Parts: sequence; C-alpha cells; structure tokens
Amino acid sequence: MRVIVAMLVFALAGCQDDTAPGPAHYDLFAAQQAACVSRGGQFARAGMAGGYTCFHTPRDAGQMCAKASDCESACLARTRSCAPITPIFGCVDVLGESGRPARLCVD
Repeated sequence: MRVIVAMLVFALAGCQDDTAPGPAHYDLFAAQQAACVSRGGQFARAGMAGGYTCFHTPRDAGQMCAKASDCESACLARTRSCAPITPIFGCVDVLGESGRPARLCVD
C-alpha cells in the first residue's frame, strides 16, 4: 500500500506546472508596466490571447489622412483619419500607401 501511495505522490509531483509565474516573472511584468506608464502609455490586456501590451495615443490621432504614411500608426479607411490608439487589435479597414483600402487583422 505504501508503495502505491509513494508512486501516486511522485506521479502527481510530475504534473506540477513549471511555467507558473515566480518572483522573476512578476518583476519583469512590473518593469514592463512601469516603462509603459512612464512613456505615457496604458498597460492593458489585448487580443484573443489576453496578453498585456502597451497602448499609446499617437501624436497625429484623429488627423485627416489619405494614405498610410500620413500617420504614425494607421490611416483608417472609414473615417480617413489617423488611428486614435496604437497598436490596433481586431480587424479594421486601413488605407495602404497607394491610398487603397485593405483589411488589417491583428490579434
């Protein structure tokens, strides 16, 4: 009986998640968050995976545009204005360098 219990203990010990966040993970997370905020960004979850990213408001947010290079981030096709935030997640229609619309999908 003791042999079976010992085998179960060893088997369950092998199932531990080695990717569980430890102190070093939290230090890196806190450093990334602090760096983002110090640059004027917002550190938040994004995308379907729910990872964290640093969002910024571009200097040209909301300005009119006719092609991609008119904006720091993206020229939105529907409004013909520069995106209000970067990076952009989800699917949006943007204007390419030629001024033609294209669908941009980012997760």
